[in-house]
Amino acid sequence: MNKPTEPVRSSRRGMIAAGLAGAVAAVAALYVIAGPNGNIAGAQSCTAALSAAASAKPFAKGEVAAFLPASQPLDLTALTFKGSDGETISLADFKDKTVLLNLWATWCAPCREEMPALDQLQADLGDPTFEVVAVSLDRGGPDKPKDFLQEIGISNLTFYQDSSNGLLKELRKVSRATGLPTTILIDPEGCEIGTMYGPAEWASGEAKHLIQSARGKEGA
Repeated sequence: MNKPTEPVRSSRRGMIAAGLAGAVAAVAALYVIAGPNGNIAGAQSCTAALSAAASAKPFAKGEVAAFLPASQPLDLTALTFKGSDGETISLADFKDKTVLLNLWATWCAPCREEMPALDQLQADLGDPTFEVVAVSLDRGGPDKPKDFLQEIGISNLTFYQDSSNGLLKELRKVSRATGLPTTILIDPEGCEIGTMYGPAEWASGEAKHLIQSARGKEGA
């Protein structure tokens, strides 16, 4: 059999190089997140979040065994949603505060079940350096989720909402928030420490130990 000519070999090398470049671009795309109006915000250095994820990893057990510490943390500062009065809020507004971001909806039974535990977690750990940020994704506006929270006696959580589901869409672009509930632990610089898919008993000792270990407060 005749050997391929040099032009054919060059063509093949070109296709392989193009394929590798595409693969690298696809992987890189996983570690940036769309900013406002669809713009792409470059990922900041999330080395502190990586260290926090390593600290939390041994505590991902029991009630929070499904917690996945981030191996390449996402910069989430550009994510936006609405406050209780309809004002636009971004995760950048929580700078210097560790955030437990929870995505929920009234039609999601596991979300409803874990809401009292999230409320209790906020009561137990909430302070100027930590907040549970539970964002309702109900499409019909704020009335239904607000009524639900009042009905079950939620009193410690601030109400946040995103009836456009834009928050969910942006997270899905980077392979997060595949369903509800999804909960992401975020460091004071706005970087992902780790993600939980599905419900958890967030007021449990195991959940608190995980969160506090990520914050460098294992003994707290």
